[in-house]
Amino acid sequence: MGGQRSAPSCLHLLLSLLLAATMSQLWAFPFTASLDLDVTPRTTVLSKGLLGSSHFFGSSRNYSALLLEEESGLLYVGGRGALYALNTSNISTATGLRTECYNHIRFLQRYNESHLYTCGTNAFRPLCAYVDAERFSLLSGIEEGRDRCPYDPAKGYTGLLVDGEMFTATQYEFRSSPDVRRNFPFPTLRTEEAPTRWLLEADFVGSVLLKESFNSSVGDDDKIYFFFTERSQEQIAYPSQTKVSRIARVCKNDWGGQRTLQRKWTSFLKARMVCTVPEYELHLNILRSVFVLQGRDARSSIFYGIFGLEWKNIKASAICQYAFSDVQKVFEGPYMEVQDSKWREYTGKVPEPRPGSCITDLHRSQSINTSRDLPDNVLTFARRHPLMAGQVHPVGLRPLMFKRSVNYVRIAVHKEPALDGNLYTVLFLGTDDGWLHRAVDVQGEMHIIEELQLFDKPQPVEGLVISSALRSIYISAASGLVQLPMSACQRYTSCYDCVFARDPFCGWDGKVCVEVASRAQRSNLTQDVLRGIRGCRENSGNVIHRKRSVMAGDDVLLQCELRSNLASPRWTLNGRELMGYGLNSGYRIGTDGLLIIGARAQQSGSYRCFAVENSVSVLVYLYSVQVHTDPYFPAEPTAATEPTEVPSTTVMATSVPSEQPLPSPPAPLPPQFQTYRHMEAVYISLVAILGGLCLVLTVVLLYVSFCTRRAVQGRKFSQQGLQVLGASDRKRSSHFELKTIASHCNGRQDRRSISVPTFGDLGDGFLQIVPGEGQLSPAKTPPPAPPLPMPPPLPNMDYANGLSATLPSVLRKMNGNSYVLLRQADSEGMSPLYHSFTEELNRILEKRKHTQLSLQPDESSI
Repeated sequence: MGGQRSAPSCLHLLLSLLLAATMSQLWAFPFTASLDLDVTPRTTVLSKGLLGSSHFFGSSRNYSALLLEEESGLLYVGGRGALYALNTSNISTATGLRTECYNHIRFLQRYNESHLYTCGTNAFRPLCAYVDAERFSLLSGIEEGRDRCPYDPAKGYTGLLVDGEMFTATQYEFRSSPDVRRNFPFPTLRTEEAPTRWLLEADFVGSVLLKESFNSSVGDDDKIYFFFTERSQEQIAYPSQTKVSRIARVCKNDWGGQRTLQRKWTSFLKARMVCTVPEYELHLNILRSVFVLQGRDARSSIFYGIFGLEWKNIKASAICQYAFSDVQKVFEGPYMEVQDSKWREYTGKVPEPRPGSCITDLHRSQSINTSRDLPDNVLTFARRHPLMAGQVHPVGLRPLMFKRSVNYVRIAVHKEPALDGNLYTVLFLGTDDGWLHRAVDVQGEMHIIEELQLFDKPQPVEGLVISSALRSIYISAASGLVQLPMSACQRYTSCYDCVFARDPFCGWDGKVCVEVASRAQRSNLTQDVLRGIRGCRENSGNVIHRKRSVMAGDDVLLQCELRSNLASPRWTLNGRELMGYGLNSGYRIGTDGLLIIGARAQQSGSYRCFAVENSVSVLVYLYSVQVHTDPYFPAEPTAATEPTEVPSTTVMATSVPSEQPLPSPPAPLPPQFQTYRHMEAVYISLVAILGGLCLVLTVVLLYVSFCTRRAVQGRKFSQQGLQVLGASDRKRSSHFELKTIASHCNGRQDRRSISVPTFGDLGDGFLQIVPGEGQLSPAKTPPPAPPLPMPPPLPNMDYANGLSATLPSVLRKMNGNSYVLLRQADSEGMSPLYHSFTEELNRILEKRKHTQLSLQPDESSI
């Protein structure tokens, strides 16, 4: 018995170790040589910064079904209980058609020249109907849709209308298994369930028709391919994964067998698709979306798949590219069969004609004109061998792109010619939180041009279609639709910005960044998609000039926000490069600026911030900094510290010698400054007195509360002791919001509320205790204490302590030797790649020995 119990435990331990090993490999990914796969978007654009966009927000929800017809200039949209016809030029204008009885629209396609065909879930009783496209109205005849539409809007589904025939794949009823069917005309076909089940808990994501009969030398039939994920039937090397991605095919003119496989597919075959990071044997086994890019014929067509991990708590996505020629080779290879309850490769004799193949001229020469003429031994073999032994591997045997912390859910692909004569593949990738990534394939390596926030509220992208004629892309989600141009070239404001983007749609004409396709004369346009460095001779962007006047001993932050997430800052002082790492250098360089530590007179001068991208340095910020030693009568700039003005077109692409060591700190402060310090001591003393009074009042109120509770509750509370705002009392106590004036930045509030007992208002300059959830009556609120007077501002100071009120993160000086990061309330305005170095400064500056106070104390200092 003991041995029987230990076996499952050992198996469980083994599975856990395998899962942990795979997880460790995944999260070690960014620190390895394969970092190039995890691509970072170059720029981040929030929803309020979208250019050339239009929106549609109708009265419905869940806009999942999209049908684009460029000839008529209409985009048909199926939502929950409604159909819409939108103008493709501007989707804000729409014609709506209410279909309350159809619930979630899952199928919407063109039936013939005059009608559309649509199906909806209808509260688990699916219905289908025809739509008069010219009048945009429903016809009176409503059809049963149980065999054509899923009963549940959450079930995976795909469908096609081909020459009046409807092919669908989904789980049609609650108790049924997922199935691939031809619904009409008669006879209907479906997959087999016994003795070998062809599909096992399949979740379908897409389908496509490839016309292989066109100019076919063997008279082959057209084929329909289905893409899905299902529970694994065969043994796989990684037991922690229970699902695999599949591609299956059927012949369009399959009519089923005469005696065997009656009303069942005779041509159904399926194979496994592999998308693996080979260095780590990381298998992304869940297929989320596909897009087929059809070539001149079926063999030259390719398709792209989005793959994810089976574990729900890990975000990761990979894009793999496949060739249909490789798919055909797998379907022409060996079969798998069940042997001793396990799937193994079949090594016996294969009957003729080959099972699962479509009718060709060879079959017709043998008097086999349809699938009903196939011999029974061929059909019996096809019934028991639906799975192929070979696997479909991606082009290059590796993902085209891998992205951590992102779940891609929809994909669309477009081919765009560039100025260099190459045809580039541009991928549009929708995420599960409402973003769109636009990426370009540059000789097998992916470059994400930008990431765009489509909706203010995070929500999965449900539909994605491209209009090549209008050069627009349409994205749908639960709340509405967004129309965007394929590229917004006017967003790039300089030559370097336009070239660094490596956008095949855009080129620099000497003044602005324009769309290449809009110019008939392209000889004067500059573009470098391959490397993103060539063509710009000068920095034609605007260099931002700033001046800073600060007091000696202050820590000064010089802001340098870079437009590109791929750029890194480089700083110089009077032409000498600054290497700011450590306190001894006097500087600290971070991704959002340069911190001058304990400003000294020798640190006055001209500071330049360069954005280094693709090994090219471009000037973006120019600061003129003057450090004053007298708080009231600052010295005039000397010739040694007077900054040299640099034209806005200056570009530096070479490094310069590093800065020399700084001299010792300045001498003690003059008497006038000492007098000013005494005034600060008086203010701080007053604060300490007020704090003491508050403490005494707190103790008295707590003592009275304690005595009252003991008198009421008696011995029960005497055993529990004193509780201040305990678990039981907290429910009855009034809640208040504690906030500081420092939480107001740029006119916006960032409230961080906590529950505290109230003792009155301590003044606007310090802490405010305002009613929160439990409101106090005006009679019970003590009058506010008057604020303490503030010292006069320093002369010739642009900002206190050299801080800018426009920074996305503001450093506030506290006690002269530590910093706190105050975030603005609008966190959505920050870049997702924002990483401030101020948190590290907290730790470093705590080690400083001096306790010099700020010359102009602000609310954070107090």
